[in-house]
Amino acid sequence: MRIGILGGSFNPVHVGHVRAAIEVLERLGLDRVELVPAKQPPHKDGADILPFDLRMELVTRAIEGVPGLGFNPLEGERPGPSFTCDTLNCYRVEQPESEITFIVGASTFLDLATWRRGPEIPGMASLAVVNRWEAADRVAAFIAEQWPESVRDADGVWTFSGGHTIRVVDIPRLDIKGGHIRRRWVEGRSLRYLVPPSVVALLGERADVVERCWGARG
Repeated sequence: MRIGILGGSFNPVHVGHVRAAIEVLERLGLDRVELVPAKQPPHKDGADILPFDLRMELVTRAIEGVPGLGFNPLEGERPGPSFTCDTLNCYRVEQPESEITFIVGASTFLDLATWRRGPEIPGMASLAVVNRWEAADRVAAFIAEQWPESVRDADGVWTFSGGHTIRVVDIPRLDIKGGHIRRRWVEGRSLRYLVPPSVVALLGERADVVERCWGARG
């Protein structure tokens, strides 16, 4: 089984997340891409983050009926911050026969050296670097600096001695950010075409919980 992992706070999940998962699924010929919400994102203070169970339900609704997409609630079962290295280790233990590809945005990838065990991640899984910001040149320079032992192929794929790869995947640019969605929701503005309709509906159904995290609606 070839599985892609798309992690994040998903606060809330939006069409950019879903489209990125579909693009990588198709471009890399994966069997499945799983969205994995972080219970406690280590790089955020958590003040405006929806409860894990609600974010998990939002993800479930967002990908319902989309072939090849799934979800994994494993972060909800672990205490402490949700570090990517720990998530990848869980996958390796629970699915040792699967080929794992970790999906990450190009701008986030360029910060990998600051992550917990970040430089070790290519040894744990292959990476699909989703490029929406025309950052391919910066990605190439970063890889050469961090992993000079990697071999760059002509098609923009870097191969490591252990067999894992880093591959840049260009996808349509969807400039959608969670902070913009949260602000629009609080202001009572339309979220149409920014998040799936099922996500809009659930945010309305759970408005009392959402307001406690994002602020009262105007």
